[in-house]
Amino acid sequence: MSPHLDFDVSAEARAATEPLRDDIRLLGGLLGDVVREQEGERVFAMVEQARRRAFAVRRDEVDREGFAHLFHDLPTGDALQVIRAFSLFALLANLAEDLHRERRRALHIQAGDPPLDGSLAASFAKLASAGLEPTEVRAALTDATVVPVITAHPTETRRRTVFDAQTRIKETMRLRERMTLTDAEESDALRDIKIQVITLWQTALIRLQRVKIQDEIEVGLRFFEASLFEVMPQINAQVRRELAELYPGTDLLSEPLLRAGSWIGGDRDGNPNVDADVVATASSRAAQTALTHYADELAELETSLSLSVRMTRVSDALRDLAARNSEDLRDDEPYRQAVRWVRVRLTSTYNRFFDDRLAHAVDAPDAEAYETPAELLADLDVIDTSLRGDGDDLIADDRLLRLREAVRTFGFHLYGLDLRQNSDVHEETIAELFAWAGVHDAYADLDEDAKVALLVGELGSRRPLVGRGASFSEQTQRELAITAAAARAVQTYGPESVPNYVISMCTSVSDMLECAVLLKEAGLLDPVSGTCPVNIVPLFETIEDLQVSATTLRAALGVPAYRALVDSKGSLQEVMLGYSDSNKDGGYLAANWALYRAELDLVDVAREGDIRLRLFHGRGGTVGRGGGPSYEAILAQPRGAVRGSLRLTEQGEIIAAKYAEPRLAVRNLEALVSATLEASLLDTERLGEETKAAYEHLDELAGLAREAYADLVHRTPGFVEYFKSSTPVAEIGALNIGSRPASRKPTEQISDLRAIPWVMSWSLSRVMLPGWYGTGSALEQWVGGDDERLALLRGYYERWPFFQTVMSNLAQVIAKSDLGIAERYSRLVEDEALRERVFGKLVDEHERTVRMFGRITGHEDLLWDNAGLKRSVFNRFPYLEPLNHLQLELLHRYRAGDESEQLRRGILLTMNGLATALRNSG
Repeated sequence: MSPHLDFDVSAEARAATEPLRDDIRLLGGLLGDVVREQEGERVFAMVEQARRRAFAVRRDEVDREGFAHLFHDLPTGDALQVIRAFSLFALLANLAEDLHRERRRALHIQAGDPPLDGSLAASFAKLASAGLEPTEVRAALTDATVVPVITAHPTETRRRTVFDAQTRIKETMRLRERMTLTDAEESDALRDIKIQVITLWQTALIRLQRVKIQDEIEVGLRFFEASLFEVMPQINAQVRRELAELYPGTDLLSEPLLRAGSWIGGDRDGNPNVDADVVATASSRAAQTALTHYADELAELETSLSLSVRMTRVSDALRDLAARNSEDLRDDEPYRQAVRWVRVRLTSTYNRFFDDRLAHAVDAPDAEAYETPAELLADLDVIDTSLRGDGDDLIADDRLLRLREAVRTFGFHLYGLDLRQNSDVHEETIAELFAWAGVHDAYADLDEDAKVALLVGELGSRRPLVGRGASFSEQTQRELAITAAAARAVQTYGPESVPNYVISMCTSVSDMLECAVLLKEAGLLDPVSGTCPVNIVPLFETIEDLQVSATTLRAALGVPAYRALVDSKGSLQEVMLGYSDSNKDGGYLAANWALYRAELDLVDVAREGDIRLRLFHGRGGTVGRGGGPSYEAILAQPRGAVRGSLRLTEQGEIIAAKYAEPRLAVRNLEALVSATLEASLLDTERLGEETKAAYEHLDELAGLAREAYADLVHRTPGFVEYFKSSTPVAEIGALNIGSRPASRKPTEQISDLRAIPWVMSWSLSRVMLPGWYGTGSALEQWVGGDDERLALLRGYYERWPFFQTVMSNLAQVIAKSDLGIAERYSRLVEDEALRERVFGKLVDEHERTVRMFGRITGHEDLLWDNAGLKRSVFNRFPYLEPLNHLQLELLHRYRAGDESEQLRRGILLTMNGLATALRNSG
C-alpha cells in the first residue's frame, strides 16, 4: 500500500547523489558514535537494531508486525532514547540535503548552464527577451510588494542552541568541501562536527512547559538575525538595479519590493492567549531587534570608515554632519565623526522607545532622536554621496549600502504585525458597544442592510462609543485593549508596524464595516477624513465564502464610506484567501479550484471598480494547506491576480527550511520575487482559446471531487470518531503543543478544528488525506472511458501551470504517504466495523488517485519530475519508520491510562521528530 516510486537510477544519476550519501553516512556515523559514547552499548544496540530492521522493512525482508514488536515491551525511558536518535538523524539528514542542493546549484553554475527557473537571473533573462514596453512594466509594478508573513506552528519550537549547532555543522561541512584539508585539518573538522552533535544530543529538543506566545515571537525574530537582515535588503537592491538597466527611465521600485510581515502576537483568531500585552510585546521586540541591528552595523561602520581628509575629499554636507559631533576630536577622520553622530542619534531614538540599554550605545545628553527612518536614511545618504563623490563607490557599496537598504526595508518597525480576529467576535463586540452607547439594543438580530446602515452612520461620527463608566464583558474589554495597543504601536513605530487587520470567516459587508468601527474606536480611523493606516482585509476561507467573495467585495466597494477608505490607501484593497479551511471544507481539488475561481472573480471586481487588488495567500507548509514549491504556486495563479503584489504566510518548520541561513533565504526569496515578476509581466496561464472550456471542465471536476470528499468526511457515520481515534489529534491538544488551542471552540465538529492540527494529524499518521482525497474519484468519473477527455486532461497537464501544479503537489503528498503505516494507526479505532469502513475508503481512493495520476501524466513514477524529493524519500524515509511505530506504542500506553510526564514527553518528541523528517507536517 505504498505509492509507486521508481528508484532505479542511472549510473550518472547515482554518481551525482553520491556526495549526499557520503554526507548522510558521515553524520549518521558520528551520531551513532555519540549515542554509544554518551549512553552506552545497550542503547546504541537498540538504535542500531531499529535502524537495520527499518531498512529491512523497506526491502520487504521483514514485515511491519515483526518490526513493531521490537517496541512492545520497551521501557519508556529507552523509547525516549531511540526517539531522540532518529529525530536527530532526521535533523542531520535535512542538513545534508540542504548542502547537496547547494552543491548541485554550484555545479550547474560552474558548467555554464542557463540559470535555473526560480532565480532572478532566469527571470530577468525572460523579461529581456519578452520585449515589454516600459509603460507596461511601470503599470504592472506600481507599488509592487512581496511580503512573506511568518506565523507560528506547534512543531517549530526548536531551541536557539539547536539552530546554532546546525549552523556550525553546515559551516564545517562546507569548509571540508571547499578546501583540500590535511589529515590533521580533516581530523579537527570532524572533531568540530562531533562536538556539535554531542551538543545536540545533550540539548533538550523541546521545552517541557507549554510554549508561550512570547517564545514564538522570539523564534520568529531569530530568522532576521539568521538571514533576513542580510538577504532582504540585498535582493531589493539587486532587483531595483536590474530593472533600471532593463527599463531605463521608468524609476521602478522607489520603495523596497521585499518586506517582512508577521502574525505572531497579532493573530488572536481562536487564541485567547493573545492580548494587548502580547501585541505590545510583538511590536516592541520587533522594533528593538531592528534598532539593535542598525546599532551593531553602525559600530562596525565607524571602525571601517577610517578615511582621512589628508587622503580623500569629502562633501560639505559630510563635514556639516561630522561637525555636529562636537565632542569627537578625530578632526581628520570626518567619516568616523559622522557615523559617530548617527550612532548618538540612534541611541537617543532607542532610549525614546525603550527602557533598557542599547548594545553599542553612544550617549549625548542633547542629541535629538530620529523621528522617522527617513531621517536616519538621510544622514546615511550624506555619507554615501560623499564617498561616491570622491570615487569610493566600492566602499559605499559595501557595509554602508547594506545598512541603507536595511533601513529602507525594515524601518523602525522591522515587520508589519497583522491583527486577525474572527468575524463572530467582532459582531459580538460591536453589539455590546452599540447596546451600551444606546445605538441599538439588539444589533446581532438585525438584517444585513440594517447592520450596514448603523455601521456607516457610526463611521461618519466623531462620537466615541465607549465612555467613562462603561462596563463590558471580558471578551469585549480584550478586543478594545488590543486595538488600543495596535494604535500605540502605530503611533510609536510608524504606520507600517501594524499595517493590516484580517477578518477571519468574513462573509458580508457588515463584517468588514464592524472592523472599521473598531479601528475608529481605537483612534486609527479618522471619521472626518475617512483615512486609516490599517488595511481592512477580508479573509474568505470556506468554499462557499470563496464562491461569493467577489460579490461581497463588490458590495463593500459600493458603500461610500468604505470606498473612501480604499481610495485613501491609493485605491488598494487587500483580500486574503484561506487555503486551509477551504481544503478542510471541500477537499484538495475542490479547494484549489475554488481559490482559482475566486481570484478570477476578484480580478474582475478590481477592474470594474478601478482599484488595485493585492491577494494575501494563507498557505501552510503542507499541500493540504496550500503548500508546495512557491515559484510554481505563484505562476499557477490566474492572469491578473498578482500584478506586482503578493503576500503569503510562511509557517512552522517551513520557515526554518527556507530562512535558517542566508543561502537558503536567497534561494527562497528569489523564488518569490522571480515568480511575482513573471506572473505580473508574462502570460503564464498559456491556455489561449481553450480557457473557457478548461474552466468549465475544472468546474465539473471540482464538483465531483468535493462530492467524493464530502461522502467520506461529512457523510460517513463515525468519521469524526475514526479521525480522533486513528490520529494523534487529541494528544496535539492535550500535550500543550504550541500556544494556540487545537480548536476554535470546544465542539466535536471538523469545521471548528483548526487547520494545523487537522493536517498535522493526517501527516503524522502518514495518510496525508488533505493533500489528495477526492481527486482520484473526480478524475476517474469525469474521464470514464472517454479517450478524448483523457487527452484533454493530458493537454492541460502539459500546458497549464495550474493543473500541472495541482497534479505535481498531489504526487508529492502521496509519495510521502504510507498506508501500510496508516493501517497500523487505524487499529487505534476500537470499533472494527468503523475501522474497516473508513480505512477501506482511504485505500480505494489512494489506489484510484495513483492510477489516474499515471494515466494523465504518462508517468507511473509519482516523483518522475522531482529528483530532489525522490532522493529524500529514498534516503530518509526508513528513519521515519521507528518514529511512527514508537509514536503508536506510546499512544497505546497513553490512552490506556499512563499519563506520566516521561511518556507525554515521548509522544511530543515523536511529533517533533516526524515533523522534522517530513519537513512540512502542518
